[in-house]
Amino acid sequence: MAAPAVEGAAVTALRAVLHRVRRAAERSGRSAGDVRVVAVGKTKPVSLINQVYDAGHRCFGENYVQEIVEKAPQLPEDIAWHFIGHLQSNKVKTLLTAVPNLDMVEGVDNEKLADHLDRAVSNIGRQPLKVLVQVNTSGEASKSGINPSDCVDLVKHVKLGCPNLEFSGLMTIGMPDYTSTPENFKTLLDCRAKVCEVLGMAESQCELSMGMSGDFEQAIEIGSTNVRIGSTIFGPREYPKKK
Repeated sequence: MAAPAVEGAAVTALRAVLHRVRRAAERSGRSAGDVRVVAVGKTKPVSLINQVYDAGHRCFGENYVQEIVEKAPQLPEDIAWHFIGHLQSNKVKTLLTAVPNLDMVEGVDNEKLADHLDRAVSNIGRQPLKVLVQVNTSGEASKSGINPSDCVDLVKHVKLGCPNLEFSGLMTIGMPDYTSTPENFKTLLDCRAKVCEVLGMAESQCELSMGMSGDFEQAIEIGSTNVRIGSTIFGPREYPKKK
């Protein structure tokens, strides 16, 4: 019998993250099953994602169309892929065609993108696509996302005007240094309250995707149902060196 392979660093890190998620969920009166962990493999090789898959994880995310389109076909079909962040309308068809197991787009931030996604889903003939509306909670001009005051109108458009999309909730990306974290998260909670009131939805039907490697425990304590964790699982991003 060969000795069992030493567990990879990413798998050890995943187990530690899941433990922290469970503790944070319990502190907020919920169970670990109420919080989805999206393992974000940005810049990381397929082999590393495969290690985390082999440890039992099934939900993965990417931030760039080019990366998800290259990686997804090389990985098992039962992965639930999330596309996270700004999606250009002209990349929609490429994304949906190349990744039939795309489970969710985390962030629709304008009606044009919603309409493009709706048409593409219909043309391909796949099941309705889950989408989160991206809200710019920090007010930074560099961040994509809709202004909180326009959130209800965009949700209405997705829910009532895009039959091939399934409105699943709201998402936000806070400031890179995490300084404004609690305020950003509370803004997203306020948006959810407004959306649910206007559209007559239960808050449990409206997910909150907030929290990344530096603040996911705090996000869960405030009510996040979906955390996006990259470097804490996979290690620091590896960008190609500029020549």
